[in-house]
Amino acid sequence: MDEILKQTLLYDFYGELLTEHQKEIYEQAVLEDYSLSEIAKEAGISRQGVHDMIKRCTKTLEGYEEKLHLVEKFVSVKQKVSEIDELLENYEHQDEKDLIAKVKRISGEIIEEL
Repeated sequence: MDEILKQTLLYDFYGELLTEHQKEIYEQAVLEDYSLSEIAKEAGISRQGVHDMIKRCTKTLEGYEEKLHLVEKFVSVKQKVSEIDELLENYEHQDEKDLIAKVKRISGEIIEEL
């Protein structure tokens, strides 16, 4: 998975667990693509302080994911829904019973994930 997408998903799922200050710095760095210098100047801290906070936030968010696996489940379910969409888009070229069996199998996998 692309690193920026991973960071964005981690933030989407667990960002509310960061402090307001951490969220502000992390959003500026990851979501808004500000430089360390820009963030440091606005926050009134050093570039090193910004860098350390971003690393600490990333480690915290990854720790939540290691315990809860919400992003992993989300990505997996999204992939399976895409598989179902693809099957249904091409339904004219498939046997109806086979199509239903495939959709049921994938749906069952989704339910097991949740």
